[in-house]
Amino acid sequence: MAQIGLYFGSFNPVHLGHLQIAQHFLEHAHLEEVWFVISPQNPLKKSQDLWPYATRLALLKEALKDQTQFLINQIEWQRPAPHYTIDTLGILKEKYPQHSFSILVGSDNLEQLTQWKDYDALLEQCPIFVYPRGTQIHSPLSKHPNIHVVEASLLPISATAIREKIKEGKSVAKLMPPGCWEWLQNQG
Repeated sequence: MAQIGLYFGSFNPVHLGHLQIAQHFLEHAHLEEVWFVISPQNPLKKSQDLWPYATRLALLKEALKDQTQFLINQIEWQRPAPHYTIDTLGILKEKYPQHSFSILVGSDNLEQLTQWKDYDALLEQCPIFVYPRGTQIHSPLSKHPNIHVVEASLLPISATAIREKIKEGKSVAKLMPPGCWEWLQNQG
């Protein structure tokens, strides 16, 4: 079975940190591919700063255009809201029985995992690989046999900070994958 890591996120916008994290998971979680699953709206977050889906998708396509092991999956866009990871995982498992799936998350998501729909079923169905975000992990779930915290250095790149810099009229070319900043400038 092909080992696929599902990297859920709003990618609002995609930045170099996302790609570095995906590469780290690819290598340390022994994955064959990482599928970027764009979330139209995280049920646990407010949408006030969320860029249009088409913009986030176009930037992700630009960022991944030369990557052979990073793919985009739009399954959540093709389904009605709300979008829950457990439901998406079930659909993907049914559609791709030849694949074995893992979930890739940052440690902040592990801290919120008990708020996810059917999180206990999710924990039983697939491994969850956790990327530390600079703080100690305090979740009791970190001891679960299907939770795997990968050793990695902290990447000081934030989509929130990138959006703020753009609002201020500053360049974020060094924080985004090649071509993404140019794409944004061309779109005005």
